[in-house]
Amino acid sequence: MQQHRIIVLGAGYTGASAAGRLARRLHREDVTITLVNAEPDFVERVRMHQVAAGQDLRPRPFSEMFAGTGVALKLARVTAVDVDRKTVTVTGARPTGEAGAPEGAPEPGETLEPAEALEPAETLEYDTLVYALGSGWNSQGVPGTAEFADQLASRPGALRLRERLARLEAGQSVVVVGGGLTGLEAATEIAEARPDLDVALTARGALGEWLSPKGRAHVRKVFAGLGITTHEHAAVTSVATDRVTTADGTSVPAAVTVWTTGFAVHPIARATTLKVTDTGQIMVDRTMRSLSHPDVYAVGDAAMAMGPGDKPLRMSCATGTPMAWQAADAIAARLTGSKIPKTPLRYFNQCVSLGRKEGLIQYVTADDRAVRTALTGRFAATYKELVCKSAAWAVANPTLGLPNRRRRVMTERPQPAPTAEAAA
Repeated sequence: MQQHRIIVLGAGYTGASAAGRLARRLHREDVTITLVNAEPDFVERVRMHQVAAGQDLRPRPFSEMFAGTGVALKLARVTAVDVDRKTVTVTGARPTGEAGAPEGAPEPGETLEPAEALEPAETLEYDTLVYALGSGWNSQGVPGTAEFADQLASRPGALRLRERLARLEAGQSVVVVGGGLTGLEAATEIAEARPDLDVALTARGALGEWLSPKGRAHVRKVFAGLGITTHEHAAVTSVATDRVTTADGTSVPAAVTVWTTGFAVHPIARATTLKVTDTGQIMVDRTMRSLSHPDVYAVGDAAMAMGPGDKPLRMSCATGTPMAWQAADAIAARLTGSKIPKTPLRYFNQCVSLGRKEGLIQYVTADDRAVRTALTGRFAATYKELVCKSAAWAVANPTLGLPNRRRRVMTERPQPAPTAEAAA
């Protein structure tokens, strides 16, 4: 029997987890599992604010992570996907002047090397595709952002920001744009690492408005202790080399602007015949299978999946990893004729680091609404550190330490019919 070819695109938390879990669910003689990624090591994206602040992270090479599993790593950048012909086009080319985004995610304003300098394109054929190309930063179309702002959505971006911050002299200003989780973590990490800088944060609404009263109060306390200036209800409408301007015309000095206002998905899915949302996310059923192409699964930021209350799951590691488990288990079950297990897709808490000494654990409902309970202080910081370490450990141990059970692939399988299951 010809081996069933599985290709996984992107080796972030979701792609790497899906590949490793598939390797532990399927018999090695029956399948080939190829993981396509632009970088040879795993990037802890949830720690990019630490990298920007000057901290060094432990290297996590895929050669060690997938040793002996049967997962084949292909170092390449995805340039096209043809879901009708079931092919993926890749090249070894990387953006000029950088090492390449860890998941192949686009950078606003990036340029590729001249065509004559590119490595030859290669076409890969698949029987099942797991699309996990993730997301990059989102400039929101604000003038000057792509040209003058820095971002934390990728390791190259965090390293560039790190270099810029290192060159700043005492008293110079850093403005973090965006009052979400990434913005809070970036502002506090930078302010703690560089108390000599004038750090400010601009938020479209109130600071931590989605948190519980206890959570909001703690964030304000930490900001005050670190000397961070907050500009609330201040949507940024333009970015310049030395300032940002808000909707009411206020000019905020900024020697460095850090943009953290959300993420934009990789554009490749939109260029295919896959059914996608207006934002380019692939629409999937409860098993993470494409609603339009049953041989394609999408996980993480690349997918529009529904959670409790039929609310879309937000882009996060907290939901991306369970999505990867669900997709891998569904693929394995369909190939082996087993019952498809169901992985709970729900929220428990939001973990926020506020520097190395402070943290916030905001407990939430299953559909991600804050409740009154929250942990704060050093204990919360330790809790968040354990969560980050556990997330990285789970990528290398996608069955969470449970015994592997590799099943044989059926020689004859019924043709998939996506419409019936999509409605389930």
